[in-house]
Amino acid sequence: MILFLKLFLAHLLGDFIWQPNKWVIDKEHKKHKSVYLYIHILLHGILAAILAGEISFIPYAILIAVTHGIIDLIKLNFQKSKTKRTWFVVDQIAHVLVLIGIALLYEKESIPNFWANDEFWVFLTGILLLTKPTSIFIKTIISMWAPESQNSHQDNSLIAAGNYIGILERLFVFGFIITNHFEAIGFLLAAKSIFRFGDLKEAKDRKLTEYVLIGTLISFGAAIITGLIVQALLLQLP
Repeated sequence: MILFLKLFLAHLLGDFIWQPNKWVIDKEHKKHKSVYLYIHILLHGILAAILAGEISFIPYAILIAVTHGIIDLIKLNFQKSKTKRTWFVVDQIAHVLVLIGIALLYEKESIPNFWANDEFWVFLTGILLLTKPTSIFIKTIISMWAPESQNSHQDNSLIAAGNYIGILERLFVFGFIITNHFEAIGFLLAAKSIFRFGDLKEAKDRKLTEYVLIGTLISFGAAIITGLIVQALLLQLP
């Protein structure tokens, strides 16, 4: 675990802290012809070797540098202006997976068998339940109360922002329940109320206020119930 954290720190330093915007722009423009790409790759190898702090890790540091370069080249050659965000996420996930694999390989630890882990399946089911399935459930339930003026107040909102906010808030609540930080749920609810207050006050629409309140309470309630059920199931596992 400590080795992975050191490698992850090296990645953060190399990919974000010590990578100037000039390098990023040059790499995107020249791709494999950019000298900064190879400096960037070399930097990752050096940082990994230094932070690992063992001479025997040098071959693995070279492997990290090479795989980092390959992943970056794939991203640079396939990303478009419209897919930059997607490729950024894919790129970072790939780098982290490589670091996990190398840390396990070097420390000769076995890769966790999630398929045989009951806790993994309980957590995964609970988390997935709180995403799109719960969003559809809430939308179906409160659609009968949808105010006619609702659309007039969404002209300046982000596309599907409400849906993603709901999913994130439920996942936060789920995490608070699992970690026994119930007081944080009140803080989250208060924070959302503060941000929502201005919009609802400006709208001057009681039906819209009640509509939002019902949706919020159902969303928080679903997250709390799911969290408690998952907690109970985990206690029943051998």
